[in-house]
Amino acid sequence: MSTVWIVVIVVGAATVALKATGPVLIGRRSLPESVAGVVALLAPVLLAALVVTQTVGGDNELVLDARLAGVGAGAAAIAVRAPLPAVVVVAATATAVTRLLT
Repeated sequence: MSTVWIVVIVVGAATVALKATGPVLIGRRSLPESVAGVVALLAPVLLAALVVTQTVGGDNELVLDARLAGVGAGAAAIAVRAPLPAVVVVAATATAVTRLLT
């Protein structure tokens, strides 16, 4: 068995253990309001951070390229309440056109 597969198995087992810890420790008790508010905001904040770092992140520098145009176009499509497939097409088109022109 290669080192990569051992790492994958260990990380998978650790993930399952961490996800099981919360329900086992808390049981049927509810979280305090302050903690519940933070937990509710974790997913959107982490997703936003991922989008920003993947859009403008480089090797210790900001990279402003076609990806930024795609994210901006996608954000504009979301702002006008376009359906998700349309948002993806708009963002991909804006990125492709920007790459073609630059």
